[in-house]
Amino acid sequence: MLVLRGAGGRAFVSGTDIRQFLDFDSGKTGIEYEAGIDRYLGRLDCLRKPAIAQVEGYAVGAGLSIASACDLRVCTPEAQFGLPIARTLGNCLSMAGYARLAAILGEARAKDLVFTARMIPADEALAAGLVSAVVPADEIEAHVLELAERVAGFAPITLRVTKEAFRRLREANVPDGADLVAEAYGSEDFRAGVEAFVEKRRHTWTGR
Repeated sequence: MLVLRGAGGRAFVSGTDIRQFLDFDSGKTGIEYEAGIDRYLGRLDCLRKPAIAQVEGYAVGAGLSIASACDLRVCTPEAQFGLPIARTLGNCLSMAGYARLAAILGEARAKDLVFTARMIPADEALAAGLVSAVVPADEIEAHVLELAERVAGFAPITLRVTKEAFRRLREANVPDGADLVAEAYGSEDFRAGVEAFVEKRRHTWTGR
């Protein structure tokens, strides 16, 4: 079993380093970036044992993507999940990233998450199936440890082939989306959105 958690209890992962995007000069750079994310998260997908995300605080952007790549997710009542890229940067996920979200939340909820750019609180995450349990902060470590030990005691081949079966089902329906990634990351809006985010000012989207 693998357990992923943030440090300090304030955030699981609050996002990626936005300043790196200042150096992105084309849609091709965006394709390369998202391909790198897919490689990292693909390692979680292909891990031969289940992975649990212990989410305390914010799981935003890349944090939500990492949590989504885990097999089970447990959070505290204070946890919040979000993918506010339509409000903040104007970029997008890879096709694999969208497929992973849709597999967990369904297409309608995944669209709601992106289109409204809102944060989802713990109780809604539980109702949506994004997390399997909401546990008080002073109990979550023991809860996750017990869960990990319980799952680890089950038939390892069943766990492994089930995880791989769901990965194959999901990936069988993932078409190439490099053109979509290039369109978002190569846009004027993305470059201006990143600059505005770093400078902590509002950006007016142009659709270019």
